[in-house]
Amino acid sequence: MSILVINAGSSSIKYSLYESASLRLIDHGLIEEIRDHHEGFEVMRTQLLVHGIDITQINAIGHRVVHGGERFHEPALVDDDLLAEITALIPLAPLHNPANIEGIIAARTIAPNVPNFAIFDTAFHQSMPPHAYRYPLPNDWYESYHVRRYGFHGTSHHYVALQASDILQKPLDEINLITFHIGNGVSACAIERGKSIDTSMGMTPLEGLMMGTRCGSIDPSIIAYMVHQSGMSIEAVDTILNKKSGLFAIAGTNDLRSVINAKNRGDENAILALDMFAYRLRKQLGEYMAVLRGVDAIVFTGGIGEHSPLIHEMVCEGLEHMGIILDPNKNCHGEIQIHDDESSVALLVIATDEERQIATYVKEHLKR
Repeated sequence: MSILVINAGSSSIKYSLYESASLRLIDHGLIEEIRDHHEGFEVMRTQLLVHGIDITQINAIGHRVVHGGERFHEPALVDDDLLAEITALIPLAPLHNPANIEGIIAARTIAPNVPNFAIFDTAFHQSMPPHAYRYPLPNDWYESYHVRRYGFHGTSHHYVALQASDILQKPLDEINLITFHIGNGVSACAIERGKSIDTSMGMTPLEGLMMGTRCGSIDPSIIAYMVHQSGMSIEAVDTILNKKSGLFAIAGTNDLRSVINAKNRGDENAILALDMFAYRLRKQLGEYMAVLRGVDAIVFTGGIGEHSPLIHEMVCEGLEHMGIILDPNKNCHGEIQIHDDESSVALLVIATDEERQIATYVKEHLKR
């Protein structure tokens, strides 16, 4: 039997099918430019039937849901009440939760007898203490409007933490980690004894580190300043902060390979963009070293984190006094463990697999 993992976007459905016992990947695909999610599921059902898989006969379906608010600390079985709760969270994730909900509705319609589970990007970070997730803002903003830090990429951070535990041959609840998910979106997580105690993204994915097209943390007064000085609307400024900032704003592209190529040609904007990008990662590393008061390993994951030796080098440069010593040879040859033998902190490059982690969550819940 099998477990189907769904990531429903506004006009696309990404799916992965796993054998439920071993979690061996059976099939995967991406359906794009769909008019509605029911249509997308019908296309997916036809594609799976070619491989002899009847979606109505599988064990379970796991859905990626971006925002679970404070309510959801772990995966949850979908019923009408749960759908209503996810719907109520739409104001916190207006670009993502609606599509996630449509995917769940389509799945329940096409395969009504198959249990569906919602897996939340925010869930792993719900172990953060109040002093980490609260903003220094009026209590009413938190109590009435739920203004707090939630964090994202939780499934990825949890997955690579589990993999790091295996590599280090230590139980997860006995190690401290700093994990960097570095792709077009970028986030860091401080993991103490297997639990997230802080993360760089906040109420939305805009807070934190410099990203592909997102600015990360800035002086919030810049927003009011630009509205008043330029005449732009709040919506226009928000669009720029999310879609036209970060690497894109400084280097003219959010493709790191293109930025590195431009840097090698001596492009000053590309050099500045990379320096800014790595500098903020290094600052975050130092902050979490202080928060954790002892770190077993630093983990790089995500498209950039897994494939850019230059970023590893720039982030770790000059941190020997903190026990962080990169081995250039291991780094350039794509090894998993890229630290020098003298380093007191392990440096690991681990490929993330959020879909497999979602399938793992579902498998664990099916056993209950």
